[in-house]
Amino acid sequence: MIFKLISNTRETLKNDLLSGLTVALALVPEAVAFSFVAGVDPLVGLYAAFMVGLVTSIFGGRPGMISGATGALAVVMVSLVADHGVEYLFATVVLMGIIQMLAGVFKLGKFVRLIPHSVMLGFVNGLAIIIFLAQLSQFKFTDATGVSHWLHTNDLLIMLGLVFLTMLIIHFLPKLTKAIPSSLAAILTVTGIVHLMGIDTRTVIDMASVGGGLPSLHIPNVPFNMETLQIIFPYSCILAAIGLIESLMTLQLVDEVTETRGSTNRECLGQGLANILTGFFGGMGGCAMIGQSMINVNSGGRGRASGISAALFLLFFIVIGSKFIELIPLAALVGVMFMVVIGTFEWSSFRVLGKIPKSDAFVIVLVSTVTIFTDLAIAVFCGVIVSALVFAWKKSERIKAEIYTDENGGKHYQLNGPLFFGSVQSFQSLFNPKEDPKNIYLDFENSRVCDFSSIEVINNIVEKYSRLDKEVYITNLSPDCASVINKAGHISKAKRI
Repeated sequence: MIFKLISNTRETLKNDLLSGLTVALALVPEAVAFSFVAGVDPLVGLYAAFMVGLVTSIFGGRPGMISGATGALAVVMVSLVADHGVEYLFATVVLMGIIQMLAGVFKLGKFVRLIPHSVMLGFVNGLAIIIFLAQLSQFKFTDATGVSHWLHTNDLLIMLGLVFLTMLIIHFLPKLTKAIPSSLAAILTVTGIVHLMGIDTRTVIDMASVGGGLPSLHIPNVPFNMETLQIIFPYSCILAAIGLIESLMTLQLVDEVTETRGSTNRECLGQGLANILTGFFGGMGGCAMIGQSMINVNSGGRGRASGISAALFLLFFIVIGSKFIELIPLAALVGVMFMVVIGTFEWSSFRVLGKIPKSDAFVIVLVSTVTIFTDLAIAVFCGVIVSALVFAWKKSERIKAEIYTDENGGKHYQLNGPLFFGSVQSFQSLFNPKEDPKNIYLDFENSRVCDFSSIEVINNIVEKYSRLDKEVYITNLSPDCASVINKAGHISKAKRI
């Protein structure tokens, strides 16, 4: 038994190390690309990928999930850097981390469970499309005037051929052997072919040099006053929200793929600590990366060692091995990301669109579309709000009552369904104070008083009967409903039984 345990541990560690190497190879060009999006030096993005990835892998709530510099955050940072400079960005990232840690302390991570599955599908599909669109820039070049053009025919065909070869290797290699992650094998194979055959195609060095030293402690060079806080606080709140939403939804996705469960609140704390340290070490901050997380999981990375090794391999590439990483053809990395797109996109959503409620289908399409054209936070907020409104509308139609008169002439309303702001109109329409007898009984055995709107509508009904000298009795009120009423104030002129 002990030998089997050691064997399984070694196998798991091997998978984690190899998948971590694969992830690190894919992190370099993305970190550089996101640095350009944010308007900062490539090392700022690379340091963020290393620091955030390492800290969250050690202290975060989801083993196997990869974090680093992301495009969702970069698009928010660009205006801050342009207006105030990179030092304000570092200060913003520190404050962003503090806000995220507070979210973990107050256990706000659990609210991700309120995100409906239709929003999750839209989020995943939208991100897959964003990842795909981001790769298209590798098929273009910029001329001396700054205008972007598609590659010339020969260069384009070579690029497409290498991308297709990478995708074929990733797809078919696992059918032959799983001794080495297919993504890593594809990158090594295509890199070897390109350099052995002397194929003229772009490599990582064509994007930027990735050489650099170790990150060093750096206090943001900004005035520590209220004016600075007024500048960075709004950005910090937006970045913290986007980072947590993307991280926690990626956590849920990895949970589903691995059939395990991570800790949302611990992830908030881990992400916050990572961003605080990153801000003090000259990084642009980051959050969970769905693309790299899927690469890691699909390559066999399940433990914390996969994220830790990815971060350490990345640091090695930055400090020592930059000359080697610069030899990798961009086509190989594009091919890896295209396979991530195929694996990430929920193709089953096309099959279920005609079978699920129209409101859920609309939410899936809405979130996907908004994710593409704005950002993840806005898309998720839109999806949750629409889903909540649909839920409230459906629940508002469920308040009904079985009405009967007892032998003493008292009229009983046995209510069914929740009483809340969405159902108060339907509730009011059940009653006819002028025609009803002297004694009225409201039976809440199968109903619930949910909010202040429901208390107010009960008060209004009671007042109408009271003006006609009729008595209203409230029966079978559950303890939790009684608590809601007691906190808000008693229901006037109504008697509880």
